[in-house]
Amino acid sequence: MELQLATIETEDGDQHGTPTPSPSPTPSLDGALRLRAPGKGLVPGQRPAPPALGSNGQNRGGCTPVTSGTRGRPPLSAAAKHKNKNKAVTTCVTVDEISAPMNVDGGHVIISDDEDEQEEDVVAVNGAGKRKKTSNVWLEMKEVKVKGEYKARCNYCHKDLTTGPKAGTKHLADHLKVCTLKKLKTKGGKTMSQSSLMMNAKEDGNVSVESYTFDQEVARRELGNMLVLHEKDIVENFKKETKKAIDYMTKNQSRVAITTDMWTADSTKKAPHTANVICQELYDSLLEWNIDEKLMTVTVDNCTTNDKAIEMIVGKIGKKKLTLEGTLVHMHCCAHILNLIVKDGLDVMKSAIVNIRESVAYWTATGKRIEKFEEMAKFKKVKITRKLILDCKTRWNSTFQMLEIALPYRAVFERAKQTDKQYEYLPTDTEWEFAADVVDKLKLFYEITTLFSGTKYVTANIYFPKICEIKMKMRQWGTSTNPIIKNMAEEMATKFDKYWMDIQGLMGMATLLDPRYKRHMLTACFAMLHGIEPASYECIELVDDLVARLHALLEEYEVEKNEYKPCEEFISSKTPAIMNVFNDIVAKQSPAAARLQGEIEMYLSDALVPYTEKFDVLDWWKVAGTRYPTLRKVARDVFAIPVTTVASESAFSTSGKILSEHRSRLTPDMLEALMCSQDWLRNKYKDSIKGDASFWTCLQDIQEEMEELAI
Repeated sequence: MELQLATIETEDGDQHGTPTPSPSPTPSLDGALRLRAPGKGLVPGQRPAPPALGSNGQNRGGCTPVTSGTRGRPPLSAAAKHKNKNKAVTTCVTVDEISAPMNVDGGHVIISDDEDEQEEDVVAVNGAGKRKKTSNVWLEMKEVKVKGEYKARCNYCHKDLTTGPKAGTKHLADHLKVCTLKKLKTKGGKTMSQSSLMMNAKEDGNVSVESYTFDQEVARRELGNMLVLHEKDIVENFKKETKKAIDYMTKNQSRVAITTDMWTADSTKKAPHTANVICQELYDSLLEWNIDEKLMTVTVDNCTTNDKAIEMIVGKIGKKKLTLEGTLVHMHCCAHILNLIVKDGLDVMKSAIVNIRESVAYWTATGKRIEKFEEMAKFKKVKITRKLILDCKTRWNSTFQMLEIALPYRAVFERAKQTDKQYEYLPTDTEWEFAADVVDKLKLFYEITTLFSGTKYVTANIYFPKICEIKMKMRQWGTSTNPIIKNMAEEMATKFDKYWMDIQGLMGMATLLDPRYKRHMLTACFAMLHGIEPASYECIELVDDLVARLHALLEEYEVEKNEYKPCEEFISSKTPAIMNVFNDIVAKQSPAAARLQGEIEMYLSDALVPYTEKFDVLDWWKVAGTRYPTLRKVARDVFAIPVTTVASESAFSTSGKILSEHRSRLTPDMLEALMCSQDWLRNKYKDSIKGDASFWTCLQDIQEEMEELAI
């Protein structure tokens, strides 16, 4: 298809498009030829010119005439320039052969006949009264028409800026200086998206070299498609990484302390969380990772099902393969016990804080009430540092946070009572005082729970002292004159004695193995826990029994050390013969039991390390513990015991994001692969960037320490 045009210049300077079989009119004064679609840009009432017909009645040359004028719709493009105004010009543009018309500068021209089009590109036209755009900003911007207004659009970020004769181009140049996408896409005046060579195989077997430009968005999208389509690759990569981890754990000679929790997806039927099911699943995992005979402890929540499952685990593995015949395997989650203790105490006083809960609920119900509350706080000159939160009645820590946040805004609540007639839950002075007292007491539980829930530091050595601190506080609360507080303390003490009257041996050993505490802290804790004198026979006997259990555990580690003894050929090749004779004499004159007893006595008789809050007990045993080689191995395994199940619970919290209602058909194997792979990869890159310890660096450190100890 062709477009044929003819323009003539009239005496009044107006231009009119006329169909003509031959070009005879003179061009316009500015020498510009303007293109329009038929029927567009006409003066109201003007009829479009009929098409130029040939002798056969058809459009001459298959051309469609296009009229032009100074009124009506602005011109869409420039087609030609003329120097001699005495010449008439006829221009034909063949649309079949090109993707879009071209102007004289080589730029594409967009011709549109859609009257309702909201946006169209505009090319500079050297028409009457229209100056040529000479600014360099137009090399990186283009003029577009958006909803009837002309805009300058950035070629990088596509932001529309004001343009026109009065607007100037300074603001356009300023934008190009700060355009973020321009900085990303260009470097040193050259685009970063440069073409590269790519080898491409054709169907006939030949190979061709083609150019391509890398696009980050396309690559990211295709990578996502690859992950969706190649599910098998994800599982295979997970299996490879798992095998690496299992190899590390197999070489590791230390014992392993684990935590476990139960979780069932909402999309599946309720799983039978019986002792048999829990025991079998846990035992299978231990066998898969080759740690069934290296098990130290299993930290679980407090319920009868878990108690029975741990007993069954000990029976499956065998008591002789566990420390002290499996008596140390079961570790109760102290965070769960604290939750039970505080919950019983809050049940007694829940009626005393009902008005505070209703007040918080009222002023957090809608956005307007929140704004009004903040305005009243400004009026009372109370700074809003934390927003009000409504508690969950089944979680005591949320109740503590609700009361702690609400207390500083007491004056604001009193002001709210004066300004809002619908607000009817203002607490009394007695209730405010009681709430402050409760917050002061619950703060101890909150801080200790947060401390026990840490995963980046040792928690076993602080377990016993903190539990005794809680017991001491509850005794003080029992003497309160407030009957509610006194009753609360009694309920808490009953639950406390149920779980913690007998402190587990391992936690006592952890206190004993802290060089800041040793026997002295252990004596003070037993005296506080049982309400006896530190110098009493009963207290001394409790400490001696714990030291005796540590000695028994030390003997088991000595036996394990002999089992992992290097082969005799390796020793003879590395050690002089005289040293072998010397070692045999020492072994005969100094039995293992006496030597181990000497290690414990030497450690306990050494001076205490000065007490500091920030003390890395592992670093101390790594350096100073070389004097007690076997005892150091016990300390390494005891300090690795987690006192809560927070780690496993947080892992299952992540699974809810992966196995949502819209992704409820993932198999257990795929879910495990996704969760573990994501966690390992994130920690791997986090370790390389920030220097934090990751899963793999921890395994490497363990292996290096084992090699050092073997030497």
